Amino acid sequence: MAGSWRAKAQAGGMLLALLGWVSSCVTTFVPLWKSLNLDLNELEVWTMGLWQVCIAREAGAVECRAHGSFLALPPALRVSRLLMCLSNGLGLLGCLLAAPGLEGWTACEDRPGLKRRFLLAGGAVFSTAGMATLAPVSWVAYNTILDFWDDTVPDIVPRWEFGEATFLGWFAGAFLATGGLVLACSACSARAETPPAPACCQPHTVRDRHPHPKNADLVI
Repeated sequence: MAGSWRAKAQAGGMLLALLGWVSSCVTTFVPLWKSLNLDLNELEVWTMGLWQVCIAREAGAVECRAHGSFLALPPALRVSRLLMCLSNGLGLLGCLLAAPGLEGWTACEDRPGLKRRFLLAGGAVFSTAGMATLAPVSWVAYNTILDFWDDTVPDIVPRWEFGEATFLGWFAGAFLATGGLVLACSACSARAETPPAPACCQPHTVRDRHPHPKNADLVI
């Protein structure tokens, strides 16, 4: 019964982590981190991502242009690029580590301790990937809020707002962190429920190893 519960928990945690990893990869490359609606021209919608800026027109045409230089980007976007790429790499590493540790996989079945270590390492890597996704998305969202409510900017100037990728990134980070935590907890519970190894036989005493002869005479 306990093994069945762990298998279901591991499957659910792996599914959450994979969903979060795919969502994090999509968040990294879509140009939907910020959106801008121009009051003077309502037929155009500007969107910005980590790699490019796009203009969507009412006719359905979308024109995108890559950022000119990495060093010319604001610090939040530069760090976000690095952290999101790191999160994607950690997500892939977490998949490779956690997969052999799942109870449904036949790999390392004769070595349960190694399977638990694989699963625990995969869960920890997934959780780290979740933090690496939540940090840049939250930082960009925080700067967007500051710019939106900046009193020094005239009201006539358009303000950037949250894009769809911001919310997708929050969900991706939460899924990665939750899935990694579930995998790590299932690995720890499996270790706690493992029966202890049988106690070793007590060594023979010196007296047992060298018994006195039954007919030994006492020497006075």
